[in-house]
Amino acid sequence: MITRRAFAQAGLAASAIVGASGFGNWSRIAAQQRLTQDDLLGFADFGNVTLVHVTDIHAQLRPIWFREPDTNIGVGDARGRPPHITGSDFLRAFGITPGSAEAYALSHDDFAALGRAYGRMGGMDRVATVVKAIRAARPEALVLDGGDTWHGSMTSLRTGGQDMVNVMNALGVDAMTSHWEWTFGAERVNEIVEGLPFAFLGANIYDAEWDEPAFDPYAVFERGGRRIGVIGQAFPYLPIANPSWMFPGLSFGVRQERMQEVVDELRADGVDLVVCLSHNGFDVDHKMAGAVSGIDVILSGHTHDAIPEPVLVGQTLIIASGSNGKFVSRVDLDVGAGQLLGYRHRLIPIFSDVIAPDPEMSALIAAERAPFEAELAEVIGQTESLLYRRGNFNGTWDDLICDAIRAERDVEIALSPGVRWGPSLLPGDPITREDIHNATSMTYGACYRTEMTGEMLRAILEDVADNIFNPDPYYQQGGDMVRVGGLGYRIDVSRPIGERISEMVLTDTGAAVVPGRSYSVGGWASVNEGTEGPQIWDILENHIRRLGTVRVEANTSVSVTGA
Repeated sequence: MITRRAFAQAGLAASAIVGASGFGNWSRIAAQQRLTQDDLLGFADFGNVTLVHVTDIHAQLRPIWFREPDTNIGVGDARGRPPHITGSDFLRAFGITPGSAEAYALSHDDFAALGRAYGRMGGMDRVATVVKAIRAARPEALVLDGGDTWHGSMTSLRTGGQDMVNVMNALGVDAMTSHWEWTFGAERVNEIVEGLPFAFLGANIYDAEWDEPAFDPYAVFERGGRRIGVIGQAFPYLPIANPSWMFPGLSFGVRQERMQEVVDELRADGVDLVVCLSHNGFDVDHKMAGAVSGIDVILSGHTHDAIPEPVLVGQTLIIASGSNGKFVSRVDLDVGAGQLLGYRHRLIPIFSDVIAPDPEMSALIAAERAPFEAELAEVIGQTESLLYRRGNFNGTWDDLICDAIRAERDVEIALSPGVRWGPSLLPGDPITREDIHNATSMTYGACYRTEMTGEMLRAILEDVADNIFNPDPYYQQGGDMVRVGGLGYRIDVSRPIGERISEMVLTDTGAAVVPGRSYSVGGWASVNEGTEGPQIWDILENHIRRLGTVRVEANTSVSVTGA
């Protein structure tokens, strides 16, 4: 467990870096409902270099609700270490007052009630206001995008990501890396990259046939009288987690040795600061920071973690900036000749009722959405339950999706992928077509119907569990656990692969799942080429229309031990 004081002392003891971090003192003001934009953006300029980090926006242009996870289990060395603490444990670890704006932004506790008090978060027009304010104070600030930007909404799906490309171009991004961008296909990615006014980086993306880099590994910027090397690290496990047939001829991977080579190359070239713009995921970044020497700052993405203080690993600062446009990280650095001397950091929460929208960005967003506005706004139903996705196991959005699959595809068991993206809805909210797409939009959304044996189902659960709970971060290749409907099981996260899953039952009857018996199964987001079936958003929309009002009961089908 880490506190602000302990972190500061650790930083001083471990190196010559002097640091300060956190939200500042605005939480007390916010608790009294008197929070202002100046409170959120107040920052005493420090040093000579400023980094601005956004990541995992998932095409969310407008303000949203987004509930942070209630379960985020760490295994091995990561056990009990941020970000693997949630709720009241998280609040205590960082000295956050329950019920405060900080608590609402960073934890799941009392989410619906606090949401009504503090309002939605995010919105790219609000993010633009923050970025412009930072650049007004620090004109040379580097704005860096950690990827998972072009995907995750109906408008991004319909435009092939172009709406987000236009918005990020207007934001003035200096460099980005990638993950879900590739699910538009290599041809579309290459088409976009050719027209980008900023660097698209991937030191770990290789041409598989020629075994050579396929994209620029890094870019060098002159800022504050210093040379800054920014290395891009795309999601390492794309061909496993997403359909490899969409980007044939490319290979990825952590490529730790390659990262060290690139860092050494930059250092030999005389850069003063090395920044890794990463989509590894936090635990992979933590391991890499301890194994690769010479990285000053890792801007971490992929696992959607929002941590109010940097984590220090040796001489490397790891910054985690959340997701869905909820936060912007500002990092001011005192960079000497070839050495990082100090930092000042703030994770800025984007409270959409407090931060004024930037007029130019608002106009651009309205123009991007205009062709689809009527479709987006159509109300399909209403929810009486809090709908959310994040957490290692089932969330209510996926419980609803699994119910829809079972009903619409007439199957015993439903599977929904453990993706982390997808905003929340509060009890009483209407469910619009946009909300449905925010939870389901992707380029391979066919809802299949098939037969699987009990043995095959157990193998799938074991495989996904190892992607999440393998104690070696370099083997953690998945998101969260596959969500299940009509199926219950026990999982011991402390066991090795093949020994984690037991006591599989059909929840409708309580009957044990028989290894040799075949069961009807429906699911979506299969990585197999040629998967057939109706699109998952149509399945979900039909189900919600029939229900009218959605009520999702508490799900106790998964029993977790070993944590």
